[in-house]
Amino acid sequence: MTVTEPQVWVLIGVFAAIMLGGFTLTTTLILNAMKAGFTAVDAKFEAVDAKFEAMDAKFEAGFDAVGVKLEHLDRDVSALMRHTFGIAE
Repeated sequence: MTVTEPQVWVLIGVFAAIMLGGFTLTTTLILNAMKAGFTAVDAKFEAVDAKFEAMDAKFEAGFDAVGVKLEHLDRDVSALMRHTFGIAE
């Protein structure tokens, strides 16, 4: 069996087409998998951000409550000072 020159070029072309198609398919599948992974990671980061925002809101509410209590304490101490020592502000 002898292979002529046109047959060799056809085999080279078929081999090149198969290799290029395989590389394209592999690259496409890898990129799709990476996009899905990045989307999942972004969703988790958004969930974590939401949790931090909720926690920040709770801390702010707590600090505001402490501030109100300190203002009331200051008012009460001032009233006691005025009542006990007759000091006017």
